[in-house]
Amino acid sequence: MPRAGQSRSGERLSDRVAIGVLTAAFPPSLVDAALASTGRLEQRSRLLPARLVVYFVLAMCLFSGQGYEEVARLLTEGLRERWRGQWTVPSSAAIAKARSRLGVEPVKDLFATVCHPVADDATRGAFYRGWRLCAIDGTTFDLPDSTANVDAFGRPPRSGRGELHVGHPQIRMVGLVECGTHAVFAAEIGPLRTGEHALARQVFASLRPDTLLLADRGFFGVELWQSAAATGADLLWRVRKDIVLAVVEQLPDGSYLSEIFDQKDIHHTRRGVRVRVVEYMITGHEDVYRLITTIMDPIAAPAAELAAVYAQRWEFESTLDEIKTHLGGPHLVLRSQYPDGAEQELYGFLLVHHAIRTLMHQAAREGDHDPDRISFIRSLRVARRQVTDQAAFSPRQTRPRTQRHAH
Repeated sequence: MPRAGQSRSGERLSDRVAIGVLTAAFPPSLVDAALASTGRLEQRSRLLPARLVVYFVLAMCLFSGQGYEEVARLLTEGLRERWRGQWTVPSSAAIAKARSRLGVEPVKDLFATVCHPVADDATRGAFYRGWRLCAIDGTTFDLPDSTANVDAFGRPPRSGRGELHVGHPQIRMVGLVECGTHAVFAAEIGPLRTGEHALARQVFASLRPDTLLLADRGFFGVELWQSAAATGADLLWRVRKDIVLAVVEQLPDGSYLSEIFDQKDIHHTRRGVRVRVVEYMITGHEDVYRLITTIMDPIAAPAAELAAVYAQRWEFESTLDEIKTHLGGPHLVLRSQYPDGAEQELYGFLLVHHAIRTLMHQAAREGDHDPDRISFIRSLRVARRQVTDQAAFSPRQTRPRTQRHAH
């Protein structure tokens, strides 16, 4: 008799499952490597082997509005004749146990291995004078109202009306996005009580010297600024109105050199950190926007150009809209009732989004277009169709063994 998860020929089901763009982005060899490095490779055959569960997590995020059993059917569509009753769609309880057995580490490892900036020198709109444009920001995701999630992640602050329970428990994420492609290439996750600055310090490890990092005023802080600058990346951050920026030297392009001080050092007893300040106004708005940058040379980066470049920071907001509204669905609430599952699911969303954005970048390059001009919604529909169209074909049969995978 064949074992669970095997056909009469002895072939494993997980060797036959292919989910289009996702197995192209995350081929079985990479999934197996992540399972091996995190100690999740199994010694015995299961109805839901670890590799299949990884692909289930990805498909679960691609089809976020579908139940567990329907996602499993989509994964194995077209295999019924070959398997002839040797494999049946597992129950929701069995799938939940398999996800718990898998844990968060394999998908987190897969994210760290695969999710990098995807733009190259020919990618339109991804660079400014040789700097790769990236943005940092934070967000939260709503979770099911389970005791485990509340204990692990916490709830938003009370509204002041005396309610004991306000809103869903939430998980916090801070990430780095490549502005030109919307690819999320670094992310740190934590409970709601963990501040964005603490998570930001962890994602700085993914910055490179050719990067120009854009950040909103909520990230301003001398220590955080110095931590980011220590990576070799250049910075262009907005600062709040109440930050005093004295003019040390006026520059010919209208910007000026100044110093920033730790807010605790009220009397400036320690040396400040030298920055260049760019001030500008937007037509129709009365506020004066103030940016600080590590780029001191106005010839290398004129003030007017930096003011225009800073608008790219909003690409992070567009990226969140793609993940939360279009991929996850309106009013997204993650489905996981337990903390490890919530983190696993969130990394799954980031992996699926990165795979789709990589596909969009490839299409843009072939057509010599700006990736921003390609519809994410239409690309998402293509990815979803590929799951059901290609589920009966093994990735080992659709590309030569000698071909290397592009990551």
